Amino acid sequence: MRTYARRQSKHTMRELAGAAWAKFLVLARRMCTIGLKKTANLESHYQYLEIDELYWFVGQKGTSETGENCYVIPVVSRVPRQIVGIDAAYDKSPERIQALIDTAPSAEKYYTDGYLGYIDLVYPGKHIRNIHNKKDTCGVESVNADLRHYIPVLRRRSRCFPRKLETLQAVLEVFADAYNAFGVAKMKFRRNRDPKSRELPFSVLDFL
Repeated sequence: MRTYARRQSKHTMRELAGAAWAKFLVLARRMCTIGLKKTANLESHYQYLEIDELYWFVGQKGTSETGENCYVIPVVSRVPRQIVGIDAAYDKSPERIQALIDTAPSAEKYYTDGYLGYIDLVYPGKHIRNIHNKKDTCGVESVNADLRHYIPVLRRRSRCFPRKLETLQAVLEVFADAYNAFGVAKMKFRRNRDPKSRELPFSVLDFL
């Protein structure tokens, strides 16, 4: 009887391991795509989108003065607050940013900082490049702060950092899905309440 139970337990563990591996393969295929897969929560057209770069490192620090060798590039809508596209790579070339813009929903206006890589890109709407301050990209800067706050591998340089770029890409995609679900829930909750109130009965962590 015990032998049969032990065999059944091993068989169950083998099935669970196979299911976990199949789930990993699905996730691996998803994180190889550029940008964020459009979901039901994302609209097809937005009024304002903001783009920025977040500097970090993968594996070991780079040789630059700030030590980065990796760049996280989020595309964020102002209303509703959504991450409509995100990519992580070892470069921030105009070609990579252009691919990210092409896969993200279109918008009427695109706001960026003074990085030269944004100049010669093709935008579906009007491009506004602010080289003086961050007032036009405060939304995406806030999302960058949330990324560093909620994702440990973007927070501590000494111990918590991704060993592989694929790991960082997978974590970013999971967080973006949760962040968008949180944004939709927050917007619906505040419709019948004071829109200026910052009190919420839930947080981003409730959607992870």
